[in-house]
Amino acid sequence: MNAVEIKNLTVSYGDTPALNNISANIEQLDFVGIMGPNGGGKSTLLKAVLGLIPIKSGEIKIMGDTSKKAVNQIGYVPQFSNMDRSFPITVLEAVLCGMLTPGLHPFFRFSSQMKERAMEYLKMVSLESLCKRQISSLSGGEFQRMLLARALASDPPLLMLDEPTAAVDPASKELIYELLERLNKKKTIILVTHDLMAISSNVKRIICINRGLIYHGEPKLTEDVIKELYSSPVDLITHEVPHRVLEGHDIRQCSEEHKKEDV
Repeated sequence: MNAVEIKNLTVSYGDTPALNNISANIEQLDFVGIMGPNGGGKSTLLKAVLGLIPIKSGEIKIMGDTSKKAVNQIGYVPQFSNMDRSFPITVLEAVLCGMLTPGLHPFFRFSSQMKERAMEYLKMVSLESLCKRQISSLSGGEFQRMLLARALASDPPLLMLDEPTAAVDPASKELIYELLERLNKKKTIILVTHDLMAISSNVKRIICINRGLIYHGEPKLTEDVIKELYSSPVDLITHEVPHRVLEGHDIRQCSEEHKKEDV
């Protein structure tokens, strides 16, 4: 049984197509990186799997289940830029919220065991000392690590992250990638990213989309795939990153016909 099965998925925002006839299978304990240009449908794909947006056609199975409750098996880390950081809640309370389930009565109280578990997840992301802080006081990297701890709080078998290192400091980025590598021993991980380091060093397979599926396979990209993915020739410039993700790529002189993109 695959962790996620996507068959002929099409999503539109009104009359604007976002994803067109996407099909992909993600095995259990896989570590998948989703790549593509801005507006290419990466975040839309995650939201469709999570049931956060309606789909026009197609089918999505999570652990073989097509029902709405199947998403309860997913821990989700949204984009940092989409989060409201002004909500008056402590770091510990935010992580505890990840343990909430539908149908709780209005006078529900978190047990001491639940608080102990939340502290364990905060320790996992090196935030246990900040448990009483208001989330509004956290730095970008600390806030992102808190979101990861919250996603882990329900102990889901599948973890989905949308640009988890886009606005974090180098230390937090390294901690997040090291933690994801350890978690992958027991959890399936799907990661939307522009970070070539994550693709080169961590993921086992990649999915490249630009509204349609461009490539799904081992983390190696040919120049033809890159051109199709970004709709124009692209020079990839990496900074101290192994080139396992790149294959058959020639460095070219930048010209009016070539778009230079620092990935």
